[in-house]
Amino acid sequence: MAEPTYDSAHVPHAAFGCDVHTHTLFSRHAYSTIGECVEAAKAAGLELLGSTDHYSCMTSPSLHVRDYQYLINLKLWPRLWDGVRVLHGVEADIVDLEGRLFGWNVWLREGITGRAFRHETTLKDYVWRELDYVIASIHDQTFAEGATLAQTTRMYIRALDDPKVLILGHPGRSGVPFELDPVLRAAKERGKLIEINEHSFETHYGQRTKTTCMRIAERCAELGVMISTGSDAHIACEVGRFDRTAALLHEIHFPRELIATRSADAFLSVLHAAIG
Repeated sequence: MAEPTYDSAHVPHAAFGCDVHTHTLFSRHAYSTIGECVEAAKAAGLELLGSTDHYSCMTSPSLHVRDYQYLINLKLWPRLWDGVRVLHGVEADIVDLEGRLFGWNVWLREGITGRAFRHETTLKDYVWRELDYVIASIHDQTFAEGATLAQTTRMYIRALDDPKVLILGHPGRSGVPFELDPVLRAAKERGKLIEINEHSFETHYGQRTKTTCMRIAERCAELGVMISTGSDAHIACEVGRFDRTAALLHEIHFPRELIATRSADAFLSVLHAAIG
């Protein structure tokens, strides 16, 4: 079967109103500004764009608060930008088997100007103050080497317990095995989302990853678990592109009402119920 092509007739115009997993230049291995991503979202007919740059050692190895000014100052972005609703997010790395997220143990005594805080805070809590939601993902699996399925399952559930985490990012290609049903049931109980990620269907990930993603989507449908669809765009021309995701969901007859990203209203309803 040939790889789908991206053209003006691609499926997302009809199927999805949101792209809630995208990256800007801040992610360092991405190539577009937030303005360019908004422009692309508008051109793709999207109602809502979620910008979710990497929050991990990929963005800065120094762990200094000044390296995160971009995320600390997101309040400057218009909430309605050229007709597109814009949300503030990050894709944060799960860093240990306790399900803790990057920056949880980095303590700050001063802000970006060098002014001392009245009370110490963590990098995680300080950066996340302006965020609407967080995608929790794994990019470095080494901490889970040799772990049991019970441990990795608990890890994902504990990540979902974080009050800001709304979406479990690309679990179908993270390379860490886990028990599917307990994690999906935990997501449903907490009103949170499992991501079916467009980049997971890139050819270099192979058929095994696609099969895993399909199984996750099928089980979400069977258990009534809501999903999020994200382009994982690292360049503006990929924003709003969901051809392979849409094809997979169509193939398994996935219920439209379980797709939180089908419209801005649907996604915001889930967001407000889960996070406030």
